[in-house]
Amino acid sequence: MIYPDNFESKIGFDRIKSQIKALCVTQGAADKLSEAEFSNDYDTVVRRLEQTYEMRTALMLESGFPDGSFVDTEPFLKKAAVIGAFLDVEEIVALRKGLSTVHALVAFFGGREDEKYPRLRELCRDVSGFPAIINHIDSIVDKFGRIRDNASAELFAVRRTIREREGQASRRLLQIMGAAQASGLVDADASVSVRDGRAVIPVSAANKRKIKGFVHDESATGKTVYIEPVEVVKINNELKELQYEERREIVRILTRFTDAIRPDLPDIRRSGDFLTTMDFIRAKARFALANDCTMPIVERAPQIGLKNARHTLLAQTLRREGKPIVPLELTLTPQKHILVISGPNAGGKSVCLKTVGLLQYMMQKGFLISASENSEMGLFDDLFIDIGDEQSIDNDLSTYSSHLLNMKNILRGATGRSLVLIDEFGTGTEPVIGGAIAEAVLEKLEQKRCFGVITTHYSNLKYYASNAEGILNGAMTFDVQNIRPLFRLETGKPGSSFAIEIARKIG
Repeated sequence: MIYPDNFESKIGFDRIKSQIKALCVTQGAADKLSEAEFSNDYDTVVRRLEQTYEMRTALMLESGFPDGSFVDTEPFLKKAAVIGAFLDVEEIVALRKGLSTVHALVAFFGGREDEKYPRLRELCRDVSGFPAIINHIDSIVDKFGRIRDNASAELFAVRRTIREREGQASRRLLQIMGAAQASGLVDADASVSVRDGRAVIPVSAANKRKIKGFVHDESATGKTVYIEPVEVVKINNELKELQYEERREIVRILTRFTDAIRPDLPDIRRSGDFLTTMDFIRAKARFALANDCTMPIVERAPQIGLKNARHTLLAQTLRREGKPIVPLELTLTPQKHILVISGPNAGGKSVCLKTVGLLQYMMQKGFLISASENSEMGLFDDLFIDIGDEQSIDNDLSTYSSHLLNMKNILRGATGRSLVLIDEFGTGTEPVIGGAIAEAVLEKLEQKRCFGVITTHYSNLKYYASNAEGILNGAMTFDVQNIRPLFRLETGKPGSSFAIEIARKIG
C-alpha cells in the first residue's frame, strides 16, 4: 500500500518520472514507465534493478552497443492486421529500423560468449529480429526510403516508360521554348517550370495568344503566364496515366508485402514489445548515469542502511549551482526501527525524510538509486507519508485535522513491514496537547514494530525516543559559532532547534 495517493509528488518522484519519460524514445517505453508498479516481491525487484544496472554498464563501457532506432511498431502492426489494409512506405521503413535494432540487440546480448549481462540476455531469449523480413523490405525499398524500380517487373516497365515519356516531353518542350525565345515571345533567360504537375513555359501576358496551349497559372503581377504547349499535352496526359499506374503497382507491392508478414504479426508484436522494454530500461539507465545512481544490496526483510545517499532532485539543483551536497548516512534495523530526527529549522530534517522515502520507493519500482552500492535496502509492503499542509476546503479539514486523519489511516494500515514517514510530528495545534497525541501515536507505531523516520521539535518526543527500546534519536548538526546548519545527520542523541541563537542572529 502506498499512502496517500499523491505520495509521488510528496517525495519528488513525479519530477524524476518526467525526466525519465523525456529519455524514452518510444511511446511504448513511456507507457511502461507510467505502468511501472511498486513491488514487494524480492525476485521482481532484483530482476528490474539488475536489468537497469546491466544496461547502465553497457552504455558506459560498450562502444559497440547498438544504440540505434527504437521504434513503436504497435500502431502500424494493428493496421497490418486488418485484411485488405497495407503498410505505406514510411511504415515499412520504420518497421525495418525497429526489426534491425531488435536483431542488433539480440545479437549483442544474446550472442555473447561471456557471462556478462545475464538479465538482458534473458530478455533476448526467443526474440526474433526477422532477418527474412528485413531482406524482403530491402528487396523492395532502397536506403533512401523509396520503392525500388525492380520491386516488381510491372513497376520496372512502368517507370521505364515514364522516363521515356518524360524525356520526350522535355525535348519537345525545349524545342518549343527555343523557337519562342528566337521569336522574342519568351525571355532569353526563361526556363521550363512545373505547375500542378505539368511542364510549362513562362510567356509574357502580351504574347500568350501567340503560343497554342493551356494556361495553368500566372505570376502574382499578372505579367507572366505559364502555358503548357498543345504539342506536349498528349504526352503529359499519358505521363499522368502512367503515374496513376505506377501508384497502383506500388499499392499492389505494399499489399503483397503486408499480406506476407500478416501470419508473423504476433511474433513481430512480441519483438516490438521487447524493443520498447529495452527502450524503457535504457531510459532508466541513462537517467542513472546522469545522476550517479547505482544498485544497492537488496535484502528480503525490511531494513534501511543508506550510505552516501542523496536526494536526486536536490543533488541536481546543487550541481547546477556548483554547490556540494552533504550525503545521508542512515540505518534502521529490526532492533532500532524508528528514527526521530530533531534539529534547527532549515537544517535538513525534511530532506532526510524525503530522501529515505524517494530512494526506497525508487528501489522497489526497479530504479537505481543515488546512494553507494554498499547501501543495504530491505523490502516493505507499505509506504506511508504525512508531510506538508493538507488543509482542504472541499472536505472542511484544517491542517491539523488532515494530519490526524493521516495518523488514523497510518495506524490502521501499518505493520512490521511498513515504512512510515512523518514530518513535523504533532504540530498544528496547541503544543502540549499536540505533543501528547503525537507521543501516543509514536508509542503505537513502536508497538506495531513498523519502520519510520519522524521529524519533530517536541521535547517530549525526543525524551520518549531516548527511553524507548525500538526508537533512535537523531539530530541535524548545527554550527553554533557561525549560527548555520551543517545538514549532517548524527544518530544517538536528540538535536536542538537553536531558536534563541537563530533569533539573535536575525536580530
